[in-house]
Amino acid sequence: MNLEDVKAGGLKYKNRSRVGRGSGSGHGKTAGRGQNGAKSRSGWSIRLGWEGGQMPLFRRLPKRGFNNKNFKKVYTIINVGELNGFDDGATVDLVAVLAAGLVSKEKSNLFKILGNGELTKKLTVRVDGITASARQKVENAGGTVEVIPQPTRRPKFVKKGDTEPSASRNKPAPGAAKAVETTPEEAPTAESGTETDES
Repeated sequence: MNLEDVKAGGLKYKNRSRVGRGSGSGHGKTAGRGQNGAKSRSGWSIRLGWEGGQMPLFRRLPKRGFNNKNFKKVYTIINVGELNGFDDGATVDLVAVLAAGLVSKEKSNLFKILGNGELTKKLTVRVDGITASARQKVENAGGTVEVIPQPTRRPKFVKKGDTEPSASRNKPAPGAAKAVETTPEEAPTAESGTETDES
């Protein structure tokens, strides 16, 4: 143990090292950067994943599968406590919130209100999504919540204007054997087979 450590009182961080202050400091001349090379020059930086020119790992590995990240719903989010800046009776939607400069717009036009904070103004909010606590606070303040209906998508394999998959998808594949439908009367029985053998 050193006396300096005792004087430090068990502090978590050490003193900052001052490089390039002469050879007596222990970090003189090259200031801890070594002799030559790109790392010894000022302004050196390296891109994430760069491996010196060889084929990087993320390009050597195959990319397979499907990722739902591209279809993720991204909302422009605001807390209910930030809506007190609007006047009583105002209609709050994404356009009004952006015009007031309360939030920055995300890449989509979806708008959602979260329940952090308290609301004292009577407002009409038009949103794409709202939490249960935020809805309760808006209604307790005398306001109303209008949820914008989301567009519905057609099921798979359904043409535009149809409600069910097309009949062409239910047809058997070309060359497939057709099942022969027989009635119970036409079906051969064990007795008829026995009589045929005896004759």
